[in-house]
Amino acid sequence: MASDPSYTDTRRRLGVGALVVLVLVVLAATVGIGILRSALAPVETISLDEPATLATAPSAGVYVHVSGAVEIPGLYVVAEGSRVVDAVAAAGGFTDEADADALNLARPVSDGEQIIVLAAGEAPAMTEAGVAGDGRVNLNTADLSDLDTLPRVGPAIAQRIIEWRESNGRFSSVDDLLAIPGIGDKMLESFRDLVTV
Repeated sequence: MASDPSYTDTRRRLGVGALVVLVLVVLAATVGIGILRSALAPVETISLDEPATLATAPSAGVYVHVSGAVEIPGLYVVAEGSRVVDAVAAAGGFTDEADADALNLARPVSDGEQIIVLAAGEAPAMTEAGVAGDGRVNLNTADLSDLDTLPRVGPAIAQRIIEWRESNGRFSSVDDLLAIPGIGDKMLESFRDLVTV
């Protein structure tokens, strides 16, 4: 007795459909487990009352100082590759007064960084944080006006420097500026001695 071709096609389609559903369920479970693991990942708080020793210092992670409108301000060690949102979560999250929109929560954090969470309506402190003690502009802390003081760097290039820093984390070397569109070897040499990291 010959089998019905439409019946065979229907069974084949159902089998493929079931396989697709199974793959999607496994993928969703994998993503869910990954999110849960990252949420439960241990975060180490550094006590300023106890001196750190090499034996107790974490081997993999970055130190981030979180201050301002967070529940538990302090120094934290977060996993390599963490973002601002992870550092804020390590500090207990935002307080009710925090201006959460003032931070780029998706920006990667870098070792030695300070994240200041402002309260709503609070203006950033007016300091010369972007200028090092020797008068050089610090590429990791400078604002638009600090960068605009450099020769041949106008507001557009200064904005690109800040955007690069927000996307890629701290500058590790002055030569990192060469990755920014509009800055070439000749331009960098014109202000190399005026900047630091």
